[in-house]
Formats: sequence, structure tokens, C-alpha cells
Amino acid sequence: MEEQKKIDDFYAFKVKNMWAYFKSQHFSFWMICGYLFFEFVKPQALFPAISIIPWAQLLLIGALAGVFTDPTIKRVSSAANILLVLFSIMIAISIFGASYPDVSKKYYLDFYSWAIIYFLIINIVNTKERFYIFLIIFIVAAGKIAFGTSKSWVSRGFSFTSWGLMGPKGYFQNSGELAILMLMLFPLAFYLYFHLKERVKTWEKILLALFWICPALTIMGASSRGAQIAFVVVLAFMFRKSIFKVKSLVGIVILCSSLYYLLPQEQKDRFAAAGDDKTSQQRLLYWENGWEMMKDHPLTGVGFFNFIPYYNAHYADDVLFTDRGAELPHNIFIQVGTDAGFIALFLFISLILYALISASKIARNNRLEPIDRAIGAGLGYGIIGYVIAGQFVTVTYYPFFWVHLAFIVSCSNIYFAKKAHPSAK
Repeated sequence: MEEQKKIDDFYAFKVKNMWAYFKSQHFSFWMICGYLFFEFVKPQALFPAISIIPWAQLLLIGALAGVFTDPTIKRVSSAANILLVLFSIMIAISIFGASYPDVSKKYYLDFYSWAIIYFLIINIVNTKERFYIFLIIFIVAAGKIAFGTSKSWVSRGFSFTSWGLMGPKGYFQNSGELAILMLMLFPLAFYLYFHLKERVKTWEKILLALFWICPALTIMGASSRGAQIAFVVVLAFMFRKSIFKVKSLVGIVILCSSLYYLLPQEQKDRFAAAGDDKTSQQRLLYWENGWEMMKDHPLTGVGFFNFIPYYNAHYADDVLFTDRGAELPHNIFIQVGTDAGFIALFLFISLILYALISASKIARNNRLEPIDRAIGAGLGYGIIGYVIAGQFVTVTYYPFFWVHLAFIVSCSNIYFAKKAHPSAK
């Protein structure tokens, strides 16, 4: 098949072939790829001279304009679209019915920008070739961050610091959020390495290996207990079928032993104190009182991003760090429930389940190429990592889930929709 031949020419980092294809594509694809590059790589932070231009916003506007003129774009039908629209409506209701509406209106773009980006991605990234190039931009961009942060940890002798590791300014600067990005990169890069290592040049194989080794090191050095727990669970899921194979078992034991050995003693002590230390106790109070907020305001919550002012006003005695006041609830489900109520929480959980089920369908479909199934598996395990780590940090309106959801919906549309409608081009 001609389509398969073209995509084969890209593996793994055939930049010349990808660039030739990229140049032949519509303006809309250039813009959405540019957005992903500027959002994750952030060259504007590396070169302050160009930071005076709002690159990400301009590229999104360009992608939005391009959607209406790109002849390849067809309507993408997905249950996720309906769920996301309903979730958006609930967020809007929670903003206007908030306990502190001025606070809600200040943060409304924290969610709605991702809803727009989601719909742009699923409509523009609509062929195998476009998808692979878009995915590689994500992997290389996140991998660049992984290189820098893992190098920082190695250079300080794998030692512990209270702030862990810091990523570039923005969504991934905080150690906990940085670790979640690595959780979503690791399985994707690992499966690409596993399925392409015999088909690519030595330098490509080394680069693919670094794209999963460096995220693992960053997770271990990030001092985020939630992300490290999530990493162990993701590894258990990924290798569950290989546990009884001697060669695989030896590899798993070596990997886990090495990671545990590298874990600083101070971080091991933090795990031993989990539940009893002040940070853990404060988060337990956030969750307990957040649940009470949800029960008191079941339909629309206390208001979008109203958790902090509402908590300070009604649960001031349960603020243990009095010098800084209340923080966000450190849990994605408590955040959604307090922001917009139980209906919104149900829709959010439904979106997560849809992503997991769809990724599983891709990974298990024997009619697809092994590399396609591998990408589906990597995306699915990334969602698992996000959900587990998200029980300890407040990252609902960060790019992690929404970009991965768009990847999964694009995959499903490319791999399955055209099979259902052979006449589609």
C-alpha cells in the first residue's frame, strides 16, 4: 500500500523524508505542529529576544483559520467529542454559578484553551503520516526536557533536594508536573524503541533508548512520591505478561533494582513517613473537606477554581501551612468535583475511561501494524500514569490528559474510521 510505504520512510527519525512530507501539507498542519513545538520546547524561553511575540497563541489562531480551508479535514465522530462538549457546558455553568465568580472568570481559559486545542488536533492530524510527525514532535520535545533534567540529577550525584528537579518555565517547571510528563513519555518511547530497534540505524536506536531511559531517571530524581508510585504501577502493567519469562524477568529485576538503588535515601525516608508527615496530613484534609464541598454543592460544585478561597473561608482551621494559606486540592477528581460538581466529575471520568478503552482497542487489534498497536499501548499506559499521579497533584487543566486524549481520538479516527468507510480519502 502506498500509504504504508510513505509512513515506513519516516521511521524512526528520517528527518529529510518527514520534512519533505511536512512541506507538502496544508497550512493548518504547519500551525498545529508549530504550536506543539512552542508549547513543549519553548524556544522563546531559550531565546528571550523572540519572547515578545505570543507564538503559541498566534500559531493556534493560524491552525484555527486553516481548519476552514484544509480540504483533507472531515468531521471526526467520537463519543469523546460529546463528552467534552457536555463537560465544557458544566464548566461554564460552574463559572457563572460560582461562590466567587470573579476568580472563576479569571481562570476560564485554563480549561477552554485545551478544549479548542483538542478539537484542532483531532481534525487536523488525520493521516498516519501527519500523526507520526506530530507524535515525534511531542516525543522529541518532551525528550529534550528529559535529557536536561536527568543530566541535572546525574551531575549532582543522584542526590536529593526538596524541590526535586525543575523543568522549563510553564506547565512542567514544578517537579511533580515534570514527573507526570515523563510518565506519559516513558511508555510511548519504550514501545517505539522495542518495535523499531531492529529497523533503524544505530544512532536512531540510541536516541530511542535515551527517550525512555532519561524519563525514568527524571521520575526517580523528581522527589514526587505520587509519580514514583505511578511509575511502579505503569511498569507492572507494561510487563505483566513477561513476568514468567526468564529473560524478561531478569531484565525487570535489573531495572527495578537499579532504580531503587538510585533513589536517594531521603526519598526512601519520605515514603516511610507517608501519611504521617505534615504534607500528607494537609492533603488528606484537602480531600476530606473537598468531599464535603462536593456533597454540599453536588450539581455545580463551589465554582471553577474556587477551591482555595472557599477553603480559606470555610475550613481555615484545617490549613496546616498557615504561612501560605490553602492550596489546590492535590487530586484531579477532587478538583473537578469541587470545581463543577458530580455531573462534571462523571463526564471527566467517562473521558478517562474512553481514552483507556480506545487505546486498548488500538493496542489489541491484530489487523493493525505492530508499530500502530505499540503506539496505542504507549498512549494508554501514559493515561494510567497520569491518573495515578493525579491523585496527588492538581493537574486537571494541564496539557497532559487533553493532548493525550487528542492523540488517542486521532489514532482511532485514522485506524478505524476509514476502514468503516472505504470510500473516504
